[in-house]
Amino acid sequence: MDLLIKANNINIEYAGRDILGIDGLEIYARDRIGMVGANGAGKSTLLRVLAGEVQPAGCKIQRLGDAVYISQVDGVDVNAVADFEALSRMGLAGIDAATMSGGEETRAKIAHALSAQVHAIFADEPTSHLDRGGIGLLAGQLKAFDGALIIVSHDRYFLDQVVDKIWELKDSKITEYWGNYSQYRQQKDEETQRQQDLYEQAQLERGRLEQSVEEVRRQAKKKDKQKGVKSKAQKEGSQWGNQKSPGSKQQRMHKTVQNLERRAESLAEIAPPERVRSVNFRQSKALELHNKFPVVGKDINLSFGERVIFDRADFTVPLGAKVAFTGANGTGKTTLLKMIKNRHPALTISPKAEFGYFEQTGYKFTTDQSAMAFMEENSDYQSEIRAVLAAVGFSAQDIKKSLQVLSGGEIIKLLLSKMLLGRYNILLLDEPGNYLDIGSLEALESMLKAYVGTIIFVSHDKRFVDNVADLVYEFTNGKILKVK
Repeated sequence: MDLLIKANNINIEYAGRDILGIDGLEIYARDRIGMVGANGAGKSTLLRVLAGEVQPAGCKIQRLGDAVYISQVDGVDVNAVADFEALSRMGLAGIDAATMSGGEETRAKIAHALSAQVHAIFADEPTSHLDRGGIGLLAGQLKAFDGALIIVSHDRYFLDQVVDKIWELKDSKITEYWGNYSQYRQQKDEETQRQQDLYEQAQLERGRLEQSVEEVRRQAKKKDKQKGVKSKAQKEGSQWGNQKSPGSKQQRMHKTVQNLERRAESLAEIAPPERVRSVNFRQSKALELHNKFPVVGKDINLSFGERVIFDRADFTVPLGAKVAFTGANGTGKTTLLKMIKNRHPALTISPKAEFGYFEQTGYKFTTDQSAMAFMEENSDYQSEIRAVLAAVGFSAQDIKKSLQVLSGGEIIKLLLSKMLLGRYNILLLDEPGNYLDIGSLEALESMLKAYVGTIIFVSHDKRFVDNVADLVYEFTNGKILKVK
């Protein structure tokens, strides 16, 4: 194994909080590492440190090879990619840099990295803006790359295809797991079960010890009563006066109680495992829908100039179903969501439908209102708010934060949480999982499945679709095909 990077003392603090506190790490040729952790855990920061873009004080990094860093935000000049073959492999031959889509720009970044002939690629959310075909193409190219990979991604299916080791970044430290994401998830589940078993055993033993303490105390009280009788006899010179003082037995009992209590206290420190909190959703009677198919499209036709989007396309949304729209970029998925939201005359929509709409835009708040106050505003579900926010990773301190200081990922989680508790009976979600950490994504999956209303969502995340959707429509060649 050839060592590429060796780093020591990676310590970064921000606003009084340790972001990274890593004593040391090593990266070898052909390493295939997926980095996971909550939003704000420091994943992107660590990539930038390893790439040399951030240099913490006291950190020592030995680099024995060249690496390229693919950021979420930095653009790339497709004309600067000298390797035509790399562009072709990513489906970008002849592309005009001025008209590139978000997905094409992502592929251009990968092509640029592959053409650089480096020993390692550090990629931050490389599947962003890619459709299912683009993700498959990217996975194939990265698997063929003859160097080391460190990838930050929330796409679990993609990680399963590309990596064979997981770095979990939590509490500023790295824990390493061998295997792809599914194998990591299995190991985490086994850890959770072991912790649950340990906790249950500790609770049983603690209960037994507490019973023992009570029993010893009862015996001590009984001895206290006897002690009074013995003291009187000793004074009178009876046979008790020739026996051992009862105080020594009392002291032994006292020490026994102290030892038992200390053991019980140590067992109390064994905590139960962290689990995703379940949320029980309810819906107002006024929002109930009784139409078995609240949204229906039949023989839909739509064109933009000469470009045909829908050609006599059909779809039906059953009441209470979780319906996924999938397909390549540009096939009309978001367009149809907006048509539903705007009650387009080509569609048949229940008059009692109340839509909640989530789209991926540059959300940013400038108000100093707290996250909790924002959630409580115009909400009928006060008792569920804390449970929903906790499920997506908001701590008791986080909910006090001002909206204007929230990160992009935190804003998305907040908006999705508010929508789930809003006065709606049909949710329209355009790529709701983008930019969420995997833990929040899995929590969102659980909540969407538990939601009592109807949900229509667009997603390129295969695992997310598989876990949530009751019904899947694929958009292709102007048609909407039911595939599940």
